[in-house]
Amino acid sequence: MKKSKKFGLIGKNIDYSFSKKYFSEKFKKENLDYTYSNFDIVNISEIESILQNNSISGYNVTIPYKEEIIKFLDEIDEVAKDIGAVNTIKKIDNKNIGFNTDGIGFEKSLISLIENKIPKNTLILGSGGASKAVKYVLKKLKINYSTVSRKEGKSEFVYENLNEVILNKFKMIINCSPVGTFPNINNCPDIPYEFLTKDHILYDLVYNPIESLFLKKGRKLGCKTKNGLEMLEIQANESWSVWNN
Repeated sequence: MKKSKKFGLIGKNIDYSFSKKYFSEKFKKENLDYTYSNFDIVNISEIESILQNNSISGYNVTIPYKEEIIKFLDEIDEVAKDIGAVNTIKKIDNKNIGFNTDGIGFEKSLISLIENKIPKNTLILGSGGASKAVKYVLKKLKINYSTVSRKEGKSEFVYENLNEVILNKFKMIINCSPVGTFPNINNCPDIPYEFLTKDHILYDLVYNPIESLFLKKGRKLGCKTKNGLEMLEIQANESWSVWNN
């Protein structure tokens, strides 16, 4: 058995989190004397004391701290720099180095969904940190995108202005907002669902519930749908690779 190590997740309201269960089960299965804890913080100002704990080998970072955490790190790698967000931290010689594995998680998950039918235009719902890795991948795949937010000036579109013409142009819609996440499972992004067709692809970064109301409404209209669980599993495995390299 390898020597004991500690890992953890930094975020806010993360009781429901996938990471702790995933890694705890992984450690048990692989017979590793490792532990994984949640660091549930109300404000980013609490981060310094956590990062200064040199007994912890690595962290995952989730909403809402993926962007804010950057200024507390000693270094970040090129991909995380390009994306502008960090979801994985590795402790090297008591320094905190930031990485982003969301990009590769989303890319692999998306490619298995769209196969060879790459859509020309994509609508991204939400303009927060979660959308950054998505934009990075779409740029890499040469897929045009526009974002939708609730307020004018933050994106190309606001929800209330979406119509049939717009939805007809954008055949892929990716929900990067937390709308519809447990326990608020009766909520969904405010788009005109009646204009969706079997030619649309809906991808939801939400994974709890397994089928969000956003995906359910799309599926009933014949859309191809996918949730964020596979992306999460891939990015977790990529984080594991970062910690072990």
